[in-house]
Amino acid sequence: MTVTTRSHKATAEPEVVSATTSGSDFSSASSVTSEKTSEAIEYPDIKTIRDAIPDHCFRPRVWISMSYFFRDFAMAFGLGYLAWQYIPQIASTPLRYGAWAAYGYLQGLICTGIWILAHECGHGAFSRHVWFNNVIGWIGHSFLLVPYFSWKFSHHRHHRFTGHMEKDMAFVPATAADRNQRKLANLYMDKETAEMFEDVPIVQLVKLIAHQLAGWQMYLLFNVSAGKASKQWETGKGGMGWLRVSHFEPTSAVFRNSEAIYIALSDLGLMIMGYILYSAAQVVGWQMVGLLYFQQYFWVHHWLVAITYLHHTHEEVHHFDADSWTFVKGALATVDRDFGFIGKHLFHNIIDHHVVHHLFPRIPFYYAEEATNSIRPMLGPLYHRDDRSFMGQLWHSFTTCKFVVPDPKVPGALVWAHTVQGTQ
Repeated sequence: MTVTTRSHKATAEPEVVSATTSGSDFSSASSVTSEKTSEAIEYPDIKTIRDAIPDHCFRPRVWISMSYFFRDFAMAFGLGYLAWQYIPQIASTPLRYGAWAAYGYLQGLICTGIWILAHECGHGAFSRHVWFNNVIGWIGHSFLLVPYFSWKFSHHRHHRFTGHMEKDMAFVPATAADRNQRKLANLYMDKETAEMFEDVPIVQLVKLIAHQLAGWQMYLLFNVSAGKASKQWETGKGGMGWLRVSHFEPTSAVFRNSEAIYIALSDLGLMIMGYILYSAAQVVGWQMVGLLYFQQYFWVHHWLVAITYLHHTHEEVHHFDADSWTFVKGALATVDRDFGFIGKHLFHNIIDHHVVHHLFPRIPFYYAEEATNSIRPMLGPLYHRDDRSFMGQLWHSFTTCKFVVPDPKVPGALVWAHTVQGTQ
């Protein structure tokens, strides 16, 4: 098992590095010192990293991108047609239920691939043409009931401020102080009561299931897990409550005023898809629509939440306060993981080669492996990879990475902690 380019086992007690910041966000070279080797390590600037990658990796090929787009849609519609035609004919009820469950899982994998291709469009990695990227991305995400432009704008800001404790748009970790607040995740229990139950396996499992099934919707509706300084304008004490931070409201505080028309276009895509589903239900019934479509909907968003969460949650990866953060630090505070055949052929390398994607999101996924191999020698221990079981690490990270505390060895950096004792 490999956690970083150094070969060692990951433990709950992270190997800590020391960092100082100088220069601008995008070009500073910061020094870090490995606790084990005591050797000074430089954070390379973004241009130095860029120059190590072959130029062709930055040039998307429309015919390659579209071949994957047509392939994934063909698989999705083909599988859906076969399920619609043949699964209802299975006489045995247990076998029929099992066939529907297997269909939902497989369709979820395929449609996650479609989601990822639309994600490529949002980053400009699908083609060199902005309008074409937006058309294909809008179609792909609307098909999955994802607000394309809404997600595109907030996701860009996540990339811009990855690892920033105040401005990151996704999976900003809780701090020790946050544990004093009563919140829905702990059923509004006080701190002492919540801590009493938080390590009980069944409680952990229920929380993880809720995290996986509702995390995406909570982000879209309430902007949960976003940094406190991530909004584009302050909502004030009045207004329309949760709608003020929703991804569906054109004047939401999540977006700039100039982006409102695009948020409305995202909503239009959802309404069109909603009408298609309604029309289909008039023909085949809502039960069939639920089996054919909404099963994969929840599977897709399970994978989306799991993938994003594990990219940014690992005991060896820092987050940074506002004064210490730089773009390169944040981009390298991500983790590549292994997901085998599915990761490479259905999930388009989004799990296996994500670090380079955070550094250069315009690199198409089919060049991500080559680009990663080009920069790994330069990055050395700054590159993080964990080849342990993906699903096993979802459970491990969820049950051990509870909140972050200042790293005493790295000014301005924060490390994951599991218990209150970890703060002392």
